[in-house]
Amino acid sequence: MKILTELIESLRGKDHPVREILTGAYWTAVVSRGCGLASTFRDEGHPHKKGVREVGRLTKKSALELAQYALSDYPMEASIGMAAINSLIEIDDRACVEKNAAEILLEKGEGKDMAVVGHFPFIPRLRERARNLWVFEQRPREGDLRPEDASRILPRCEVIGITGTSFINHTLEELLRWSQGKFVLLIGPTTPMTPFLFDYGIHGLSGTVVVDPREAFRFISQGATYQEIRGVRRVTMLKK
Repeated sequence: MKILTELIESLRGKDHPVREILTGAYWTAVVSRGCGLASTFRDEGHPHKKGVREVGRLTKKSALELAQYALSDYPMEASIGMAAINSLIEIDDRACVEKNAAEILLEKGEGKDMAVVGHFPFIPRLRERARNLWVFEQRPREGDLRPEDASRILPRCEVIGITGTSFINHTLEELLRWSQGKFVLLIGPTTPMTPFLFDYGIHGLSGTVVVDPREAFRFISQGATYQEIRGVRRVTMLKK
């Protein structure tokens, strides 16, 4: 978890009190300096086996203290920790473009061998344009591969999209090791929108900026999915 540990360390000196936390069915939000999001992960196999440490007292922590939860092997804690990290990142709007992950992958991957870790709604569009497309998913749909196949396939690809939830399940570094020398794009609301990550073999970040925390909280609390949430912008930051 070297990247994650160093990402947290890079935020020292930028700490803020935690003002609000909301864990919804699909999204987790933490408000400190700003409002940070992450996908909500749960222990599907043992949903009642373990609880979040110090639950009920998390708003007494600073965002940097809460960010340490991202290192947890309990998915719910790691989701909260990633949202805390994202709440501290000051996103440079000048470095962002109003493009989503599908647009970037279509531009970079047309006619090429491409892989995406995570089954996103835009997968059918990519299949139409890529020479070959492999999709890896923990809960595979028809045509998907299991994550354990990634070590065999990723080195063959030219363009690779990786879900930001790889921070939550701590698979990112392994995936990046198999993706060396490729164009790599991190995708989704969990993605930390910071150029700090460009030093680790990542070339683009397609994530979410919360522009209206109250509106975002309203939708998260009512079970909004990724497509349904409001009060956010979806942007991309590319390595120069």
